[in-house]
Amino acid sequence: MSKGKRYEATQPKLNMKKVFAVIIALIVIIMFIYIITGAFSSKDKTSNKLTVKNYFASYKDNKWGVIDSNGDTVIDPSYQEMIIVPDEKTDVFLCTYDVNYETGEYKTKALNSKNEEIFTQYDNIEAIQNKDNNSLWYEENVLKIQKDGKYGTIDLTGKQLLNIEYEEIVPILGIKNALRIKKDGKYGIAGNDGKIIIEPKYVDITNLGEDNKSGYIVRDESGKYGIVDYSAKNVLECKYDEIYKVYGNDRYVVKESNTDKLINKDGETLISTGFDEITSILKSQDAGVIFKLKNKYGVMSLTGEIVLKPEYDDLKEAKTDILISKKDNKYSIIDMQGNKKINQDYIDILYQETADMYIAEKENFETDILNGNYEVKLSGILLDFNVDKTYIKMKIDDQNKYYNFNFEEKKESDIFTNNTLFINKQDGKYGFVDKDGKEIVKCEYDDVTEQNSYGFAGIKKDGRWGVIDSTGKVIQEPVYDLENYLIVDFIGRWHLGEDIYMNYYNQI
Repeated sequence: MSKGKRYEATQPKLNMKKVFAVIIALIVIIMFIYIITGAFSSKDKTSNKLTVKNYFASYKDNKWGVIDSNGDTVIDPSYQEMIIVPDEKTDVFLCTYDVNYETGEYKTKALNSKNEEIFTQYDNIEAIQNKDNNSLWYEENVLKIQKDGKYGTIDLTGKQLLNIEYEEIVPILGIKNALRIKKDGKYGIAGNDGKIIIEPKYVDITNLGEDNKSGYIVRDESGKYGIVDYSAKNVLECKYDEIYKVYGNDRYVVKESNTDKLINKDGETLISTGFDEITSILKSQDAGVIFKLKNKYGVMSLTGEIVLKPEYDDLKEAKTDILISKKDNKYSIIDMQGNKKINQDYIDILYQETADMYIAEKENFETDILNGNYEVKLSGILLDFNVDKTYIKMKIDDQNKYYNFNFEEKKESDIFTNNTLFINKQDGKYGFVDKDGKEIVKCEYDDVTEQNSYGFAGIKKDGRWGVIDSTGKVIQEPVYDLENYLIVDFIGRWHLGEDIYMNYYNQI
C-alpha cells in the first residue's frame, strides 16, 4: 500500500534418473495427467490450439473489476478507480484505492487472478503508460516501483530490473523501450529490461528519431546540444544551439550561431542557405533534402542546387527518388524531375512501405490501392489494411472482400483460419455460416460484427446490439445501444467501452 500524488519461475524439472520407486512413478503420472487436463481445459473454444487467457478491465454499476477472455469475472467490480492491466496475457492487476480527491493522495496495490495481493514490499507500484499520435500503451514487461521516495523498476514476475535509486523514471513519449531516468539531478536512458543505455549525466535528454535505436539529443550544463547514439557513443559533441529531429545518412539539421544548417557526422557544413527549414533528408546517399521556403516545399541537392522548385504545398518521400506531392489541395506521386507517375490526383496518398503499395483516397470516400508500379489494383471502401496478417479488406459493390498482398481474392475463412463463424448476407439481413458454408445463424439481423479472436460476434436488431458465442448461441439478446461507439466488440456479455484507448469492457 502507498500514499502519493495522484496519477502520475522457472518450473522445476523431474530428474528421471532418480525415479526408481513405483510410488514416485505414480506421482509423476498423476502430475502429468493433472497438467494435461489443466492445459486442455484452457483451450480456445474456437480452435484446437492451446491458448492462454487474456485479461481486461471491466466496468459495471460504476465500479471497476477484471474479466478474462471467456467473459468470466476475475476480480469483482468493486473499485472506484479503473484497474490497470499492464499486459493482457499476465494476471497482474494494479488497483488504486482510498483516493483523497482533495489532497491528491491515494493507495495502490497489485493483485493476481486469485485476488491475492502481490509485490507488497513497495510503497507504490504502477504501470508505465506511453503514447504517440495514434495510440496509448503500457511499456512491455516493466512496472515502476517506489520506496522511501526513490524509484526503480521490476518485471511482471517481480524481478528487480532497476535499483530503487532514481528521482524520476518516465517514458520518452512515442518511443517504446526507452525510459528517461533521473539521478542526482541528471538524466539518462534505460531500457525496459533494466539495462542502462546512457548514464544519467545530462541536463536534458530526448529522442532523435522514432525508435529507441535512433539515438538521443542531449544537453549539457553549458546549455549546448549534441547527439549520443544507442551505444552511448558521442555522435555530435555538445556545441550546438539546437538540434532538430531531422536526420539520415549520417547527416543532421542543427542550429549554430543562429543559423540552421545541414551537417555531416564530422560536423562539416553541407547546406546553410536557400531555405527556411529542412523538413527531411532523402534516403539516397546523394539525393539531398526536402526543404521549405516561403511555405512551399522543394528538393535541394547536397551542394545547394535546386532539384525541384519550392512550389508544392507538401512533399514527402515514399521511396528512393519517388515523392508524394500536394499541390492545389490534390495529392499525386511524382519523381525527382516532377513528372507524375499516376494519371489521377487524390485527396490523400499514403505509402505502405512493407507492402510496397500506395493507399490513395478519393473524393467519394473510396480508396484506390496501387502497386509499386503505380497501377490501380483495387478500388472501393478500405475497411482494413493488415500488415501483420498480410491482407486487405475492401467493400466493393456492397460486398466485403478480402485480398492478399498479391491482390488475389481470398475467402474470409482463408484469412481467419481459426474462426468458426463467417458473415452471411441474404436479402439485406445478416447471419453466420461455418467454413463450409453451412448455416449456423439465420440471416435475421440488421448488422453483425466479425467473430473476434475470443470467439464472440456482435448481432444487431432494431437498433440494439447483443452477442453470440463461437457456436452461434445467443448469450446476450440485443439490448445495448452502441450508436456512438467507434468499435463494437464483445467478450461474453461485456462490450468494449466507448473510449477505445482505455480498453475496458462494460456490462448492463
